[in-house]
Amino acid sequence: MTQKPSIPKGTRDFSPVETMRRQYIFNTIERVFRLYGFSPLETPAMENLSTLMGKYGEEGDKLLFKVLNSGDYAAGLSDSEVRSASKICEKGLRYDLTVPFARYVVQHRNELVFPFKRYQVQPVWRADRPQKGRYREFYQCDVDVIGTDSLLCEAELVEIVERVFRELGIRVQLKMNNRKILYGIAEVIGHADKMMDITVAIDKLDKIGLENVQAELRDRGLEQEAIDRLQPILELAGSNDEKLNALRTILAASETGLRGVEELATVFARVAEAGIELPLELDLSLARGLNYYTGAIFEVKALDYAIGSISGGGRYDDLTGIFGLPGLSGVGISFGADRIYDVLLGLDRFPEELNCSTRAFFVNLGNAEEQASRRLLRAVRNVGIPAEIYPEAAKMKKQLEYANRRGIPHVVIIGSRELEERVATVKHMRTGEQRQISFADLATVLM
Repeated sequence: MTQKPSIPKGTRDFSPVETMRRQYIFNTIERVFRLYGFSPLETPAMENLSTLMGKYGEEGDKLLFKVLNSGDYAAGLSDSEVRSASKICEKGLRYDLTVPFARYVVQHRNELVFPFKRYQVQPVWRADRPQKGRYREFYQCDVDVIGTDSLLCEAELVEIVERVFRELGIRVQLKMNNRKILYGIAEVIGHADKMMDITVAIDKLDKIGLENVQAELRDRGLEQEAIDRLQPILELAGSNDEKLNALRTILAASETGLRGVEELATVFARVAEAGIELPLELDLSLARGLNYYTGAIFEVKALDYAIGSISGGGRYDDLTGIFGLPGLSGVGISFGADRIYDVLLGLDRFPEELNCSTRAFFVNLGNAEEQASRRLLRAVRNVGIPAEIYPEAAKMKKQLEYANRRGIPHVVIIGSRELEERVATVKHMRTGEQRQISFADLATVLM
């Protein structure tokens, strides 16, 4: 029986056009990262489970893809040992790029210069339920600086967000909050001990609504009185300055909460001083339910296309501490390339030239014509124009159909008459226009 080919749900193949469009996203983002002094880094697809577990909160741990030990490892184990995941799964596919980055920093700390600025563009895997804009395998484009607690880093990340999406042609809104503020809120409603439970719940506010968030908070042990005190805080309205002023009053009894307020105020001021034109909103429902965030947190939404966040990140003060290097503060942000792709496609913002890798196609009409075409093909390629020739002599109609189906914009025809006159007939496939160009000028004209 012939097996029908398929791939796992939540994964995708990428056609040549899709791959070129993705490379356009990666190249744009990486170019901006390099402008701000960040260097590239890569880490393995697999990490030890001990590296990954416990870093993403209880929700994140459930989404880790665990990798069975290879070969006949289970052959020598008892039934109870086989049933124990820790015995047969010691590795996992990376969930994000931040934890592997922290592991790398600790492992290579004697080789690095701090502050260490790195960017990383690689796939990550999550055992999530596939749906629109949510995949099990997807790329992240991370940029982080570690080894400093300067809030200038947060302001520069805001600037990077503005520049990346401006160059991609996507209008976005950046939402910010601070985990210290969230801790202060938990403290003033009498549940500092349940700060993680509260953040996990309110991080779902946009997805499940206030009523369901309140129900989840009750399930997590908060009494109704505390939930009632929390609601008006989450619903604070007004400008960023008005919200900050209100928080200074609400969190007056929380030293940690007030510190978070002043950190955000400083970042907002530095962004304004830099003249960065980006809608920036203090959103108190933004929690980003990852355990390692300790300060500023970011989330970016597209304004003209309905999809989840397309970028997010935050400050982590001691992520390296779990690997034996405490007190090394870092901050970073991750760009979700797959969602950015969906936005660009939905808004029809990809440059037209990405529809085909070849810009000029040479028709093959026989031995003598092929030899002349190949000499010209070399000259065209030498000036950086992607070009190709049909691999065998064939009917003109067949070759033009090939070029048309590939979306190649220019077809170069060299027949016996062209050979004699030392000119090429260049056909623009979209308009049907044809013109004669001398062999000497062909490469320059096609540029």
